[in-house]
Amino acid sequence: MRIILSLLILMTIIACTPKMQAAGPENKPAVLTNTALHTTDGKKLPLQIWSAEEDEKAIFVAVHGFNDYRNGFSFPASWWMQRGISTYAYDQRGFGETEDIGIWAPVELLVADLETLVREIKKEKPGIPIYVLGESMGGAVVMAAVTKPDFPKVNGVILSAPAVWGWESLSLGYRSILWTTAHLIPYFRPSGRGLGVQASDNIPVLRNLSADPLFIKNTRIDSIYGLVGLMDHAYFSAEKMTMPTLVLYGANDQIIPKKPVENVVSRLPDSADVVLYNDGWHLLMRDLQAAVVWKDILSWTQTGAIPSGNKVNTLPLFAGKP
Repeated sequence: MRIILSLLILMTIIACTPKMQAAGPENKPAVLTNTALHTTDGKKLPLQIWSAEEDEKAIFVAVHGFNDYRNGFSFPASWWMQRGISTYAYDQRGFGETEDIGIWAPVELLVADLETLVREIKKEKPGIPIYVLGESMGGAVVMAAVTKPDFPKVNGVILSAPAVWGWESLSLGYRSILWTTAHLIPYFRPSGRGLGVQASDNIPVLRNLSADPLFIKNTRIDSIYGLVGLMDHAYFSAEKMTMPTLVLYGANDQIIPKKPVENVVSRLPDSADVVLYNDGWHLLMRDLQAAVVWKDILSWTQTGAIPSGNKVNTLPLFAGKP
């Protein structure tokens, strides 16, 4: 009976493995339009472009965070476009208005989509400086992508509250619970309510996200499992970040813990610039002090300077803060 029971449990686990998107056959050329990136495997990734209103000085390729979508960059992109910066923001697979909403896509697909978009932009606008900007989960995708040997050359990388809370940072108990739940009931959707976690001090923005039908509220547990794997990948890619890098983090961030961020920062090359906002939260580019962050990003891409004066020169980052 014990053997039969063990076999039944094993069969149940195998039958309920985490669900992930699969790549289609790569038999089409990538196509970039004003509203979408059409990938080589036939997927349509909706795209929003905020084109520079004056002579185009640079392009930001923006990668959104977990459960978010391209519209998350509307505030800073609208400000940057008035100052000669074009922003290209797209919906990653499983988010926004793509197919298979809520179903996780493997790291390789997320990275390939970013790589394709950068290549297509470089074809259309040769000679224009390109910076890759990732927020939260988008930061993890950016780290995994730009450290690939064949990723197209970019002028710099901007990581806003990068999601680097991978398996390495989880306790054995959390790891066991997440693995077991993702394999036994991958369709389970915890709401996250009651956790007392706040993403920003900008309450109107949080209310708008709550009412936005394209912002995912209830996440499949196997998507969280996939996210942790992505964050783990990003965590171990820090040493390979050889291109100019800007890391932004808020001291009040309740989403990405301080310790893994500090661990990653400590392993980045000395040339990386790190900015700590004492009044900042997780959604730095949408917080009440967001304009300060927008200006820092713009200035860094143009001169390397951080006008806010919040650049961190030594570790530890948080000077004794919990």
